[in-house]
Amino acid sequence: MTVTTFFENKSSILIVGDVMLDRYWFGEVNRISPEAPVPIVRIERREERLGGAANVARNTATLGARTGLLGIIGQDEAGAVVEGLLTGMGIDSYLNRDPAISTIIKLRVIGRQQQLIRVDFEETPTGTVLRDKLTQFHALVGNYDVIVLSDYAKGSLVDVADMISVGRKLGKRMLVDPKGDDFSRYKGASILTPNCAELMCIVGPWKSEEELNTKAQNLRQSLALEALLLTRSEEGMTLYLENEIVNFPAVAREVFDVSGAGDTVIATLAVMLGNGVALPQAVAIANQAGGIVVGKLGTATVTREELAL
Repeated sequence: MTVTTFFENKSSILIVGDVMLDRYWFGEVNRISPEAPVPIVRIERREERLGGAANVARNTATLGARTGLLGIIGQDEAGAVVEGLLTGMGIDSYLNRDPAISTIIKLRVIGRQQQLIRVDFEETPTGTVLRDKLTQFHALVGNYDVIVLSDYAKGSLVDVADMISVGRKLGKRMLVDPKGDDFSRYKGASILTPNCAELMCIVGPWKSEEELNTKAQNLRQSLALEALLLTRSEEGMTLYLENEIVNFPAVAREVFDVSGAGDTVIATLAVMLGNGVALPQAVAIANQAGGIVVGKLGTATVTREELAL
């Protein structure tokens, strides 16, 4: 069976989390500033892309899934840009506007294909808007096959434990891209997808593969997870199941930019699971997608045609 076959029955994915706008300014660098030892970038082109949880939605939509995005943006120009980009991709937008904050922006300045600096603009959402978002989640969750909780630790998922509880009661697959030093709030989720640094923050360092396996399995069991998927950069991925550990070697591609790779992995995994693909095979395809997207500049997506190669 080819990868393309997995897309014949469309899945429906609801992504909930920290919505961002990624802005890229591209230019030429020909001299150093006389004011400080920094390069002068003459901006020649600008690009705007969906970021954070919105980049997960961008990835699932690109793979053909019916996609909804629930999150918070500001009552500002950047928020309007985000909504316009979502509309252009056919993504159902359930964004709550918070007039007290600005939309999260990550501005990257690129010179000669190298990122020179990233400037972040971010504020924590207000309590009233967060409560409205939780109420909206209760109304939406039943309409989607798979739920992805994309946590960038920007304040939009303070109610993540409640969301997981509601989703599991409805029999939904709850996938979480976690952040922070307390994973207890993700207890009961279906699958967590931490990277090595995020896992180490929770379980501490390990000196051997055996020690890593023990710590990962203990965490999976303590959080009552169906599975824990550890993304390991050049070492590929490891899937921890109740009675099995499966290793997936990294796809042999040149790494150009790792930003957004985790978004692509969890998005691809969600689409595969929503189409009824068995978990180990879904992870293998997500691993392939991650290997493709790191060869692209900035937050990017993977197409069905690329996965079918």
